[in-house]
Parts: sequence; structure tokens; C-alpha cells
Amino acid sequence: MKRELEGLRSKPVWVTHLGCIKGCLEYLGCDITMPWLYGGTGHAFIINMHEEVCPSGPTAWNSDKLLLPLGLNVGFSVEGVFAAKNSPDFAEKQEAAWNTVRGWIDAGIPCYGWELDIPEYYTVHGYDETGYYYWDMVANGPAGPKPWQELGDTGIGFLLLYKLETCQPAPDEEVVKAAFVAVLDHARTEEGWSHPNYRTGLRAFELWADALENGTASRFGQRFNAVAWTECRAQAVVFLKEAKQRLGGKADSLFDEALEHYSEVHAKLEAVSELHPFQVPTEDTEDERLRSPQAAQLIREARGAEEKGLEALQKIADAL
Repeated sequence: MKRELEGLRSKPVWVTHLGCIKGCLEYLGCDITMPWLYGGTGHAFIINMHEEVCPSGPTAWNSDKLLLPLGLNVGFSVEGVFAAKNSPDFAEKQEAAWNTVRGWIDAGIPCYGWELDIPEYYTVHGYDETGYYYWDMVANGPAGPKPWQELGDTGIGFLLLYKLETCQPAPDEEVVKAAFVAVLDHARTEEGWSHPNYRTGLRAFELWADALENGTASRFGQRFNAVAWTECRAQAVVFLKEAKQRLGGKADSLFDEALEHYSEVHAKLEAVSELHPFQVPTEDTEDERLRSPQAAQLIREARGAEEKGLEALQKIADAL
């Protein structure tokens, strides 16, 4: 027997984790704007980059450390189940997750999970006796069932499923300050945030530019990282405008300063993504390497503006 949450679907954005969260919020009737979601969770201002510009950059970091606590400020709570393929009791954990998610859906609670198809996040809107039904953001339509015994049984090897519920949001000033404090920590240290061979903050821009200069950058990774981080900085600009308006005169000049710098970061990264537009790789092209001094220069210029932008975020956090 098939059970479904009618109308639950992820939103079509490059950061699929936030696309799923936004879809779950809309299903629950919560009207948080996309920029407030990106900015209030800090995601609009972070960056994570592999030394070879692997396409995993936007997803291969400890997003729970950012989204779980800051989501409470924005107005939602997330609870998850986790299992690693290399765990000796992986099969039992797969079954436990299957039972848990069915209980969530029966209770009308929206869910999302990792790698129901490609290595991205998907809203999970239903189940039958075989497995999970989910929203395919590539085809922009429903998909499934995904056999529950297959979830997590991949090369990456992680099972991640979450439920999302709404909660009372924090005051706007607290949302902004907490987000900027977390963003500044993410920018200043990899510890607790990222993995070996990845960098965050200004070091991520340097690693990215270096790889493009020496020709070790993944061609597909370059195209995907460019659109993903451009999207984040576009949301950062709108979030800063929204935050300035919401806070009504509490650091207007500092928000203007941050806006100037993050508008420049966005413009530089948008130029990078236009140099190397996103394309789905084929078997022949997915391992190709790319050298692009022009893109590297733009990224170094973006890094300079980002450094000034982070300084402005620090001033805002201090002022609040």
C-alpha cells in the first residue's frame, strides 16, 4: 500500500540540501523566503573546496553543524537518522531507518534524504512495500520507489534521512548575529567543518584558483562549484538587503559595506560560471582536467572582496 504526502517537493536550486528544506517548509505552510533561509543558516556566505575542485565541494562538509542550530533560529528543526555502509550492522540500520521514515510520513511529517539517485539531497514524499518515493530535481518530477535496502549502499556509502518540523523563530537580530558568528568560524578554521584535502573560507578561494592555474581542476567540478557558490553569493546579497530592512536602522552603514563587497564577490563568481557554464558530464568528460588562468584571476579577485565582506560581517556581529 502506497502512502504519500501530497505536494511535498524540493525546490529547484543548486544547493539541494536547502532546496529540500525549503520544500519541506512550504509543505508545512511556512513562508520563510529563500534568501532568509540561505542567509539565516549561514549557507549564503560559506564556501568549501577540494584541492582538485571536486564536484563534492558544495556537499562534502559538516552541514549539520551549521544547519541544525541555525535552523532553530530561522524557524525549523531537523532530526536525522544516519548509517555508514562500512558499519557491521549497516543492514539493521537500513531497516531501522526504513521503519522510522515510514512513521514520519504516516504522521504527516515531511522528510528528505541523501543520494536517492545521484549524490544530492531529495525530498521523500512517500513509500510503499518496496521503498521510498522522492522528488527528482533533475527530471523535476516524482520518482521511485527506491528500494530501502539500496539506500546508502553506494560508493560514497552513507545513509542520511531527516524529518523537518517548524518551531518558533528567534528575533531577527539574533538570527543575523548567530549566522554571522557561525560563518566567521567556518571561514577561519576547517576543524569540525570540513574534511582532509578540502578548505573553507579564504583558503578555499586560494585552493580553487591554484588548481585552475596549474591545470589540476576537475572540469565538471569547476562547472558545478561555480554555479553553486555563485548561487550562494547571490542569495547573500538579497539576504543582506532583507536583514537591513528587518533590523530597521541597527547598523545600516555596515550592511551597506557588506553589500558592496558581497555584490562584487557575486559578480566575479558569476563571471566564472559564465566562462565555464554548467554541463552534465559524460563518461568521456567526467574525469577531464581544466586549466583556466582567466577564471583563476576572477576567483582571486572574488577572494579579495570576500575578505573585506567577512570583515564587514564581523563588524555587524559586533554591533548587534
